[in-house]
Amino acid sequence: MTIPAIEALKEKELRTRIFRLAWPTVTENALQTVVQYVDTAQVGQLGAAASAAVGLTSTTTWLVNAPLWAVATGILACISQSLGAGDRERAGRAADQSLLLVLILGFAMTLLTLVISPFLPVWLGADEAIRHDASVYFAVICAPMLFRVSSILFAAVLRASGDTRTPMWIGLTMNAINILLNFLLIGGPRTWQIGPWSLHLWGAGLGVAGAAIATAVSYIAGGILMFQMARKCSLLSGLRLRYDRTVMGQCMRISTPIGAEHIVSALGQVVFTALIARLGTVAVAAHAIAITAEQAFYIPGYGMETAASTLSGFYYGAGDEKKLMAYSSAILTCAVVLMTFLSLFLFLFPAFFMGIFTPDREVIELGAKVLRIVSVSEPFYAVVIILQGTFNGVGDVKAPLAFSLMCMWGVRLGLTFLCVTRFHLGLTAVWWCMVTDNLTRFVLMVTRYCGRKWRRPGSAKLSM
Repeated sequence: MTIPAIEALKEKELRTRIFRLAWPTVTENALQTVVQYVDTAQVGQLGAAASAAVGLTSTTTWLVNAPLWAVATGILACISQSLGAGDRERAGRAADQSLLLVLILGFAMTLLTLVISPFLPVWLGADEAIRHDASVYFAVICAPMLFRVSSILFAAVLRASGDTRTPMWIGLTMNAINILLNFLLIGGPRTWQIGPWSLHLWGAGLGVAGAAIATAVSYIAGGILMFQMARKCSLLSGLRLRYDRTVMGQCMRISTPIGAEHIVSALGQVVFTALIARLGTVAVAAHAIAITAEQAFYIPGYGMETAASTLSGFYYGAGDEKKLMAYSSAILTCAVVLMTFLSLFLFLFPAFFMGIFTPDREVIELGAKVLRIVSVSEPFYAVVIILQGTFNGVGDVKAPLAFSLMCMWGVRLGLTFLCVTRFHLGLTAVWWCMVTDNLTRFVLMVTRYCGRKWRRPGSAKLSM
């Protein structure tokens, strides 16, 4: 797998196409990570309790986003395969289904999340002191769910058509709004001393609620902008509110197993967080902040995952197995090299990255330990990310679902339950369970990739 990938990367056309698709998504992921860093750091200045309140619901937010990302992947795969087969009319019909899905998912998910928000912190076993803030934070960021769905699904439409720059610029706008409002809403009035001058700055002093409002407003802006740009996509002839049973059925056949995989994984993360909550507020804060710090080191992988899905779907639809393997192996090699390099920084300077987000020494010390632990699995997880994108692009989604079910619930949660409830071990032991999960996924995904079944045109391919 390595030698063909290196040979493929020598081709200028291949390198250029991968770079053109990947760099805007990598940049967008980097910008989102910067916002997460700023958000977490600003909340972290309020203390461990505030960090825990925000971090407690983060895994539930992943669960809420799971069906959205799954549907987005299904739309992306349908459009990419249709374009690869030269059927632009079908690609346009697939894009049209996204508008209908935005409305259905947007209203349904808004109602669901607002109903559960008062009870969520209790279900997760949070300390009494952080329950109110956690509930308010979750409710506020979920209120504009229609706009969040819009930003995710219409971004997939644009990326499938080969336009990865527009989602990047809209993401940049969302991030700028979020950072600015964080600054104005989280802290109270303050004074900056610049030489002999004093600059008095206004601040709402809303704390955790301020961070939530800033996030919600950024979702609203992003959803509106992404919808407007998707309507102007000439390759797909805009968007129309029409139902196409055949195309919608194909999108759902791809999306359903992916959604199940995401939900299985995200629900597992919720249970994982609930188990960690038993270890106390400091453990929850250290875990939440370490997860945020770790996100920066996934940027190359998740950025290139979109390129892997788009190109794999295109060449699968075109029936070109040689280019399918050339592009997927080349992207895989690039992601592994970059994430291996970045993981060295995570291993060498974990306390520095924790210190960005909180001044609490106890939280920094514990978080540094777990970041050093997870750094050893980063190169292996890069493989998992890219292969997931490759399989999604061709519509091979059932095997990854089985792998996720087995690894999350059998390996990670099974081992974590024993560590926390039976052996009474701490957060470091729990993160070793997470690393074991990642390594198991790596073995299973590589085994699948080395086989031929997933790349054969057949049941996963669109009926043209």
